[in-house]
Amino acid sequence: MFSFKRKTYRTKSDEELVAIYKNEQHSECIGILYERYGHLVMGACMKYLKNVTESEDVTMQIFEGLHHKLLKHEISYFKSWLYMVTKNECFMLFRKKGISTSSLEFTEVKDENLNDEQQLNEQKLSALEEVIPFLKDEQRGCIELFYLKEKSYQQICDELNLTMMQVKSAIQNGKRNLKLRLEERNEFK
Repeated sequence: MFSFKRKTYRTKSDEELVAIYKNEQHSECIGILYERYGHLVMGACMKYLKNVTESEDVTMQIFEGLHHKLLKHEISYFKSWLYMVTKNECFMLFRKKGISTSSLEFTEVKDENLNDEQQLNEQKLSALEEVIPFLKDEQRGCIELFYLKEKSYQQICDELNLTMMQVKSAIQNGKRNLKLRLEERNEFK
């Protein structure tokens, strides 16, 4: 039975796994999310903490506490949400050590195999993933469906039970709010 569920769950999207976990609390869902994102969380921790042992500890703390957080939060795009959780956990560790997070300057680890344009695109995508969770629910949902899941306006209307005008407005306002957030962070002015 366990093997059958695990195989079935592997075909589910992140958001479907989160929904299943919220409804049924099957720990297999968290295991699959760990398989998908454990290495990315570890990489994000390394980016901030620059220490393998601390990064491993924080990664384990995040996934150990995930079952509580999944039940408490509304999550529309899991990967972005998980990145924010990871960043916050790293910043909490800094605060515990008495390091001011406002004065931290993180250097991006550059992959020598990427050219400048690819690096810029990666930085833009990373910055967007960090600010998307701060949009209002309707804007975030429309932006994610339109740009990340490449759904049409009509598909978004049907999925979110919104009018065409509401979808267009949410996307337009969401784009403006993303631009403002990125400019506040001095990204891509």
